[in-house]
Amino acid sequence: MSKKKKKERIKASVVITAHVNADFDCLAAMIAASKLYEGAALAFPGSQEKNLRNFFIQSATYLFNFQNPRDIDPDSVETLVVVDTRQRSRLAHVEPILERADKGEVKVHVWDHHPDSSEEGEDIAYDDGAVVFWGSATAILVDRIEKRGIRLTEDEATMMALGIYEDTGSFTFASTTEHDFLAGAYLKSQGMDLNVVTDILHRDLTAEQISILNDLLESAVTHEINGVPVVVAEVAIDEFMGDFALLAHKLLEMENIRVLFALGMMRDRVHVVARSRTPDVDVSVICKSLGGGGHEFAASATVKDRTLTQVKDELFALLYSHINPQRLVRDLMTSPVISIHEDEPIDAAVEIMTRYGLKALPVLSRENDSCAGILDHATADKAKAHGLGQVTVDAYMTRDCQVINPASDLYPVMEIIVGMGQRLCPVVEDGMVVGVVTRTDLINHLIEEPARIPETLLPERRSRERSIRSLMRERLSEHRLQLLEEAGRLAESMNHQVFAVGGFVRDLLLRRDVLDMDLVVEGDGIAFARALAKKLGGRVRAHKKFRTAVIIYTPPGEGENGLPPEEQKVDVATARLEYYEYPAALPTVELSSIKMDLFRRDFTINALAVQLNPEEFGRLVDFFGAQRDIKERVIRVLHSLSFVEDPTRILRAIRFEQRFHFRIGKQTTRLIKNAIQLKLVDRLSGARLFNELKLMLREKDFLLDLLRMEEFDVLKAIYPAFSMNQRVEKLLREIEKVLNWYALLYEPTAPRQWLLVLMGLTERFPDEDARGVATRLAIPPRERREFLNLRSLCVETLDRLNTWKYADGSRSGLYFILETLPLEGILFIMARTRDEELRKHISLHLTKLSHEALEITGEDLIAMGLQPGPDFGKILREVLAAKLDGQAPTLLAELGYAERLVREMRRGGGSGKKRVQ
Repeated sequence: MSKKKKKERIKASVVITAHVNADFDCLAAMIAASKLYEGAALAFPGSQEKNLRNFFIQSATYLFNFQNPRDIDPDSVETLVVVDTRQRSRLAHVEPILERADKGEVKVHVWDHHPDSSEEGEDIAYDDGAVVFWGSATAILVDRIEKRGIRLTEDEATMMALGIYEDTGSFTFASTTEHDFLAGAYLKSQGMDLNVVTDILHRDLTAEQISILNDLLESAVTHEINGVPVVVAEVAIDEFMGDFALLAHKLLEMENIRVLFALGMMRDRVHVVARSRTPDVDVSVICKSLGGGGHEFAASATVKDRTLTQVKDELFALLYSHINPQRLVRDLMTSPVISIHEDEPIDAAVEIMTRYGLKALPVLSRENDSCAGILDHATADKAKAHGLGQVTVDAYMTRDCQVINPASDLYPVMEIIVGMGQRLCPVVEDGMVVGVVTRTDLINHLIEEPARIPETLLPERRSRERSIRSLMRERLSEHRLQLLEEAGRLAESMNHQVFAVGGFVRDLLLRRDVLDMDLVVEGDGIAFARALAKKLGGRVRAHKKFRTAVIIYTPPGEGENGLPPEEQKVDVATARLEYYEYPAALPTVELSSIKMDLFRRDFTINALAVQLNPEEFGRLVDFFGAQRDIKERVIRVLHSLSFVEDPTRILRAIRFEQRFHFRIGKQTTRLIKNAIQLKLVDRLSGARLFNELKLMLREKDFLLDLLRMEEFDVLKAIYPAFSMNQRVEKLLREIEKVLNWYALLYEPTAPRQWLLVLMGLTERFPDEDARGVATRLAIPPRERREFLNLRSLCVETLDRLNTWKYADGSRSGLYFILETLPLEGILFIMARTRDEELRKHISLHLTKLSHEALEITGEDLIAMGLQPGPDFGKILREVLAAKLDGQAPTLLAELGYAERLVREMRRGGGSGKKRVQ
């Protein structure tokens, strides 16, 4: 059968296109441009508007030369005509052509009615066309068509009219100009059918649309923002509605609204449609800040992964900022600036902040006095308490701080100080710090002039913005969901607040399998655990010193293969605050709230909680920006002294980075390097190091973990002889392959991966260093003996295997060499040897020989007249050897072979062949 021919791309010297999510003006302008550029291919980018999409499919494809942008050969294009936009970000479907235009290989013509983009480099350069601020892009092209005396068909005139009528609101929008009226008059003279325009743009609404419009009407509220009335309406819709803009337009007409923002929550995103009939409000600027665009009087945006409340609050902040802004940053900032240079000691910073009563200081670069970061007082105090007062400021300052220009309005300052939690905002002009805006400055201003702070910028509110109840129902088993609901009801009856926390919540948001279940109680955690265990029919192990407990219970139902289910655990803790008396110490625990309990954790992605009390069930608590870090796939510590207080977090950072395929943030990377430089790992007890290292060496991507540890010099910090040199890396890669191969066998016995990897890391170590590793890591006595003995046992076994291969080569010989070697040793030899034939033999042992077992037993030997004793074992091993070598493949053969050995023994000949050693 012949292969299907690959579809050839269309050759087109002239291509006409427009922006993604096209509207009628976009479509009509493309059709109008085709009259000016005869023979051009029309690359339609697609639309979300159901009305436009249906009309386009039913009519336009049959009348005009529309093509899928992917089907056009970009190398054949000589001229690109762009209508109704100039923004490069909205032209991704023709990016290959734009790249050729950047090189001067393609001419670009633009016909647009939108204002210049505020983002540098966003507007594409063009060679010809027209950019004028009329009510519609179609009107610009119709004007050129009329001047050239080009005649239009009735269909063409009608389709162009659709664009003008839609974008001018049937000539009612304030953006309408006399040119739009004149273009409409010309199209009427060319035979446009107003009945068609009316049917499409003003058709009757469906019952569903009427219901949603009614919801918008009921939710509509007029807000007086800096003297301008603005109506905001909102609605939540289960499914996507492509005609949402039509409903917004209807609402505008029905209520005679001057400025409207209609917000529709659809699935996982909020659609914003904005209309303005006053020059006081440029809705394109507002929607641009929300990630959308448009023009001064009509614009839209789509915001993903935000709630309606979050988008609405950000909208208000933008409105207060852009509508008749009252004050700028320079009016609010404190100047001159009290600062410190990055190479000065922590002690000096503490002295300055204490003297002037400051909560934070901007840190200046020694080279040019530019802003290098921020150091807050709490971090500096902690560092000094840990004996790090002589360390320079740059070690613990926050480098990735946000700065602001003095000519900016106050909305970005609110985002930085209130939303991001930055203690102060340096004001930078011409590269120099000219002032600061502190949290106190901002609060005092808002008290004097009560402009609205977006509630989602407030940490206390932000933590309550999202419910993940539906996600919990989707990802959790029925039993686990019921357990959490029961925990919530119990906490409510005890007048407590209870939360599921940490990795449980993180894995839910990452849509990974949820294994651990950790609960935190704002109240008596041990009493709560006992009460919950009673309901579950389980038992409790309490740790009064740390105010924690573990519930052990058997879930209902059946386990695998009809067996009883395995016991499960739920960890319960009292909400607590941990503080460290000195670097690398174990924490001291004090009672606290959920916020402080989360703040003690290692990374933002683990500082999440979900409330379980019935009325708030599923409410996500995120005080520290964990959702943002999960979305951006970043590992970030909660504060600058995190690794000073607990250096084992360095290993956890690397482990989480590789497990989740995240990246360690810049600030966190710098803090890891600082902790290694200060030799803080040296202060860790061996037991804590060993526990953390075992967890890392059990990871699926353990090799990536170790390579990353090598980058940070963590391995040498643990033990100086550790090194990921080329030989070690090669051996560990082989171990990784062997482990993956063994996993595919689905054997009931799993190797202790950490032991196997540790063998690989220390393979070339002299015995002295191997003992040194065991001592440094405080490996428990039994595991220490296994590790040290296995090293020498593997060397001896490999020598025996090499001898066997050339002297014996029997299956039984292989079996009896490997039978006493632990599984980790067998896999290690398999990875270490370069002899492929020997690998195959070891593979045979693991997959087949090790599963061989005799069918005969000692009772059979007694029946043959042999008295129980040492000879029993010898004969059974001889029979097993015969079975492995194919000499006794069946039960009858085993019995015959055994009888022969028994007869020889009776004659005093011993066990005959004496093959088994």
